[in-house]
Amino acid sequence: MDAVRFAFDESEFAEVVRVQNGICAFRVDQETLLREALRVARPGGRILFSTYSEQFWTSRLKWFEDQAAAGLIGAIDYERTGNGTIVCRDGFHAGMVLPEAFSLLGERLGVEPEVTEVDESSVFCTIVVPETA
Repeated sequence: MDAVRFAFDESEFAEVVRVQNGICAFRVDQETLLREALRVARPGGRILFSTYSEQFWTSRLKWFEDQAAAGLIGAIDYERTGNGTIVCRDGFHAGMVLPEAFSLLGERLGVEPEVTEVDESSVFCTIVVPETA
């Protein structure tokens, strides 16, 4: 299903969860992605997104290098890889979202995210969907 045009009705879910870097994995506009999650979540419901922590870069890059060596993804394009983004020569692309960026996304959409870093590996963004007036 298209991540920015769900085939679900408004306010259909109590929770919308996009983990394992679900904010970046779809390679779509992040504000549009968050707006769609807000659309299908019920007032008072929760939305959860996760991404990688900056602190996890070395381990994350090593994991992707291992995947490339095993032939599961293309070779790493080291010239284009850096600043939280891993790019492979086969077109694969994996980014990350800084905690401040989650806050700015929430501000633009009129919601207040709670952003938490866990174990210097993951950043979680939780949003309680505002009750409608």
